[in-house]
Amino acid sequence: MLWEPRTLLPYPKWIVYAGALGLVLYSSFRILWPDLGKLGEYSTAFLGLITILLYGQKLRSSAALWLLLAVILVQALSWWLGTLHHPDWMDSDPKVDRLAKLFIFIGVAWWLGGSTHNTLIVWGLALILYLPATLIHGDGIHEWILGLQGERAGFGIRNKQHGAMLFGVALLGVLVFSKRFCAPGRLRLVRIFFWCFLLIVCSIGVLIGQTRAIWLALLVATSAAGVTWLIYKGSSQFTLGNLTKFAISLVVLLVLVIGAGIKFQDTLTARIDQESQVISQIAQGEFEDLPYSSIGIRIHTWRAALDWIEQRPIVGWGGQGRSLVIDHTEWLPNSIKENFGHLHNFFLEVWVAYGILGLLVIAALTVWVGRATWLAWKGGVLPNDIALFGMVFFVYWMIANQFESYNSFWTGVYVHNIILGGLVTHYWRWQLMPKNNIDVKSTS
Repeated sequence: MLWEPRTLLPYPKWIVYAGALGLVLYSSFRILWPDLGKLGEYSTAFLGLITILLYGQKLRSSAALWLLLAVILVQALSWWLGTLHHPDWMDSDPKVDRLAKLFIFIGVAWWLGGSTHNTLIVWGLALILYLPATLIHGDGIHEWILGLQGERAGFGIRNKQHGAMLFGVALLGVLVFSKRFCAPGRLRLVRIFFWCFLLIVCSIGVLIGQTRAIWLALLVATSAAGVTWLIYKGSSQFTLGNLTKFAISLVVLLVLVIGAGIKFQDTLTARIDQESQVISQIAQGEFEDLPYSSIGIRIHTWRAALDWIEQRPIVGWGGQGRSLVIDHTEWLPNSIKENFGHLHNFFLEVWVAYGILGLLVIAALTVWVGRATWLAWKGGVLPNDIALFGMVFFVYWMIANQFESYNSFWTGVYVHNIILGGLVTHYWRWQLMPKNNIDVKSTS
């Protein structure tokens, strides 16, 4: 069955078809064919919100919707107070979509209908159709060739950091869901070869993207995955078979890492050594004299942001806060003001724009999704591998957004909503199902 018809709650069939179509368009084409993907995004968000308010019953009181209301109110409050304090720097309206767009996952979760099958379809489409996008946008296959020769590749997707970020998420998925690719059944050999192909392509995409923050995020996330797996399997379930699977996976990963290290040795060394002097200065506390290198630019703009935060820590400076920091900090050089308009740190951007109130809403969302994922997993509704993927994605996303504000741009918003929607849909299903009558088979 291509799409499971089961929904979280009953509502007209035509709405099911319209919602599923919009979600498929969003997940499949947001990168490959942006105009079509945006149409799917709008359909997923607005039709999903309207439908859940009309037919959601118990889900209408979900914390996700209250947090959406809270984030709208926080942005409106920051804008209103900003018009009183610094009207010349404020937008003509509060532009509440800046943070509200991070709640498109509500529509995604609703249209997935609590189905693991549908979730994997949507995530799979997002992964598979990202690959041809890297051949269509930018310099296409030529960019891949240059990347293999040591140049940095961005695949024509906003900038080079965003292309690498997307490949990093894809690589995590390929690793975590390896058992599903290689499980016994129809076309197993084909699936194994396809998994190997995805593993190699995504690994190369991460490497030639040459984004150090993504390398760091992947290292920590995969380490967290390994530790979590060992702890979970360290119970009575830790059998010889499990140990064998872990050993095979470790060998495959080591071979891949060693091979990549040999092939891209010069590239890796150059990228890592490029900022060694800057890192040394930071370790010694020499912040003011840092050169305006990649890391230096971040440190200097973060210092500037903290000065602005200190002046309005509770409600911030409004939606243009990050631009105000860059444009109106006198000691930042003109070259930075002309070439940069954001702070390379999502959490600092939220703080300077919407103050502690904005940070609290984002923190509350993070805690709620984490708790929801845990409860759905403990309740037997969320499969082990999806729960593990949710955990490693959280680690990866937290680190990545410390060095580039992905959640402030459409690429990060897309990843955020597709993945959170897949996690939250299982939680809503767990909430609605009789707790002692869970369909274990449907969680596979």
